[in-house]
Amino acid sequence: MSVGIGIIGLPESGRTTVFNALTKGNAATGMQAPKAPHIGISKVPDARLNKLAEMFKPKKIVPAEIKYLDIGASIKGIGKDSSISGELLTQLSNVDALINVVRSFSDESVAHPSGTIDPSRDIDNMNMELSFSDLTIMERRMERIANSLKSAKADERQQYKNEQDLLAKIKTDLENDIPIREQNLTEEEEKLITGYQFLSAKPLLTIVNIGESQLTDTGKIEQEMNDKFGTANHHVIAFCGNLEMELAQLDDEESAASFRSDFGLTEPGLDRVIKQSYALLGLISFLTAGADECRAWPITDGTVAQKAAGKIHSDIERGFIRAEIISYEDLINCGSLAEGKKRGLLRLEGKTYIVKDGDVINFLFNV
Repeated sequence: MSVGIGIIGLPESGRTTVFNALTKGNAATGMQAPKAPHIGISKVPDARLNKLAEMFKPKKIVPAEIKYLDIGASIKGIGKDSSISGELLTQLSNVDALINVVRSFSDESVAHPSGTIDPSRDIDNMNMELSFSDLTIMERRMERIANSLKSAKADERQQYKNEQDLLAKIKTDLENDIPIREQNLTEEEEKLITGYQFLSAKPLLTIVNIGESQLTDTGKIEQEMNDKFGTANHHVIAFCGNLEMELAQLDDEESAASFRSDFGLTEPGLDRVIKQSYALLGLISFLTAGADECRAWPITDGTVAQKAAGKIHSDIERGFIRAEIISYEDLINCGSLAEGKKRGLLRLEGKTYIVKDGDVINFLFNV
């Protein structure tokens, strides 16, 4: 199952251009862009799969995937149009993280809706929109809780009261410009509000969409913006959406790399976005390898072996016996699983083993 990331941004920010760069898509941009969401899939680059394929000669290679959803409007714009608010906000609520595209590039033919280009202002504005969306949901729920308390049975009252108190605390912080992701909620509190899928609770990657003339200032821009807005749950990167979209359309990887080098870029923008997305979500990948396929499976760092097995199939999780594991580095150094076993590097682990990035795993199960 792929990771889902929603792309938001104020009008004329280059949001759909960034979407095209990340998905190698051709979605219409600017005034031609439809209100319906664009959905695209990106394959997560992982050189380890190619190395494993050389060893196992599989029928196919299956990298991890990220599903990007470009919602086609700002949160405020969606809220004003009742014909699309429910569907689009539901889709956005179901993603794992958000990307906010803010404009830094200059283009006289495309006016900024606020009249001037100011990335900091636009970041603040979108943060306010996300918080406002959450406050609206929260206030409705608190009103329903208050009504329910009037007729609640004794054993229900405490549950309602706990939820009411938590929402009141979160609401106060939101009104003081503290998004939910920065409120240091306990694990129990996070569980209580999971069902609401609050937007300001989601990890956020802000993409400052720069022009080609700003590429030499990429590091400076990222430093300044992260100093101002960056947190453990909110990262900021500079990204030249128009250039990256053009490079993503090239079929020849060598030509794309050559053009990228001419602009002083050392890696594709997609790779940088994926790295930041994985870091924000606390994701790692374990690997499976065999004659049928070599595949990468994204999981949350700290996931135990039995839960990781469930990423492949619920039957494997339910019937888990143990896992045969060797690290990717050890397997490559050994040259084969047989040699890894001979050297004692292929080991058996139980249900509570914490899976590490790059573990090559074969799950043993019985159902």
